[in-house]
Amino acid sequence: MMSDELKRKAAERALGLVGPGMRIGLGTGSTAAHFVRALGAEIRARRLDVIGVPTSEATHRLAVECGVPLTTLDETPELDLTVDGADEVDRELRLIKGGGGALLREKIVAAASARMVVIADRTKLVDRLGAFPLPVEVVAFGHPATRLKLERALARLGLNGHVDLRGGEGAPTRTDSGNLIYDCRLGAIPEPERLAGMLAEIPGVVEHGLFIGMCAEAILADTDKIDILTAEQVRGSG
Repeated sequence: MMSDELKRKAAERALGLVGPGMRIGLGTGSTAAHFVRALGAEIRARRLDVIGVPTSEATHRLAVECGVPLTTLDETPELDLTVDGADEVDRELRLIKGGGGALLREKIVAAASARMVVIADRTKLVDRLGAFPLPVEVVAFGHPATRLKLERALARLGLNGHVDLRGGEGAPTRTDSGNLIYDCRLGAIPEPERLAGMLAEIPGVVEHGLFIGMCAEAILADTDKIDILTAEQVRGSG
C-alpha cells in the first residue's frame, strides 16, 4: 500500500476521537492534510459542531476550502484535541516535527491542547530519533551567531552533524512567523531531553522540533493494520 494511502487511513482513524463541540488543533503537513479533509467531509455529512485552530497558513487555507469552522488561540486559548503528523516518533512518544516549517505554531497549539495525537504511516516509528534532520527555528537577527551556538551545543553532546540553513543563504526559507530554520543533520539523538534543554537556552532560538512529553497517542498505519501507541503503554513499560 502506498504511503499516502496509509496516511489517509491513520487520519480517518483519528476522526473517531472527535466529538461534538470539540475545539481541535489542526496540524500541518501531508498527513495532517488528510485529517483536515476527512474532518471537513464529516462536518458536511452530519453537521458535526466543532471548531479548529490551524497551525499554519497552509492549513488555514485548506480548512477554509474544506468547510472547517475556524477560530484562533486569541479567541479560544484552550483546546480539547490536536491531531498532527510527525517526521519521526519513537517508542516513548517523543517526536521530531518541523519538516514542513510549522514547528513553532504546532508546538504552541499542541501545548494549548488537553491531548495531542499523532497520525502517521508506520515508517515514521523509529527506535532512536535523529535520522530525520532536527529543525531549529531562529530569529533572523544575528542568525550566524546563533548557528555557532547551535554547533557548539551539539558538539558538547558529541553530536557533530551538519547544521544547514534551510533554503540556503541566497533565499532562506521563512516560516509563517518570519523566522529562519536550521536543519541539524545528526543521524541519531541519544539524549533528546538533554538536547532539548540545551537548545532552549540558546539566545536567538525561537523553538526546536523536539516534542517531548506532549504526545498522548500515536496512530500508526501499516499495510494490514493500524497500531496505537499510547502514553499509558509507555508508562507501563517504563
